[in-house]
Amino acid sequence: MTEPFAPRVPDGATARGYSRSLMTATPGSALIRMDHALLRSTRRTLGETPAVPVAQALSSFGEHALGWLTLGAAGWLSGRRRDDWVAGTAGVIAAHAAGVVIKRVVRRVRPMLDDVPALVSTPSRLSFPSAHSCSTAAAAIGFGPMLGRPPMAAVTGVMLVSRVLLGVHYPSDVVSGAALGAGVATVVRRRMTRTAGRKA
Repeated sequence: MTEPFAPRVPDGATARGYSRSLMTATPGSALIRMDHALLRSTRRTLGETPAVPVAQALSSFGEHALGWLTLGAAGWLSGRRRDDWVAGTAGVIAAHAAGVVIKRVVRRVRPMLDDVPALVSTPSRLSFPSAHSCSTAAAAIGFGPMLGRPPMAAVTGVMLVSRVLLGVHYPSDVVSGAALGAGVATVVRRRMTRTAGRKA
């Protein structure tokens, strides 16, 4: 099955023409059409609201997972539940790394729609999966027991929407990233918990 991913934009192609060529040339065009429709509807709905500066702040916070790593370090320094903070932080690191590796293998390019321009800069043109979504979902799993699962789940949802609103990820990128991040963090947490139990 051919996925609707491309390693690079053909030379001389406009953003609109390239997007149209993807939609008509690949078996996964239905997914692309849905991604494009959600990108446009999200921008139309939230593009002129305070959600944009909030999304831009979250983009800075989540870049390279640094905000979540800082939170994990602060939790460890608090002296409470240090093993849990270490496990949660390890899950964030592993999830972010997994997202970066998969992104470099898949090489899906970021959205390039004339009517949904990117509202933040990005370190690369690679889109799938969303590394912000990976690390945030991992933080929800790892830090949820200390900070509360409902608030962390809500933050994850806001982060996912923010990446689409900013025009730097397709909805399928953020959903896949969240699933990957949650899965990796769950595995890391379980293994570290078992290891700690054996040592005790």
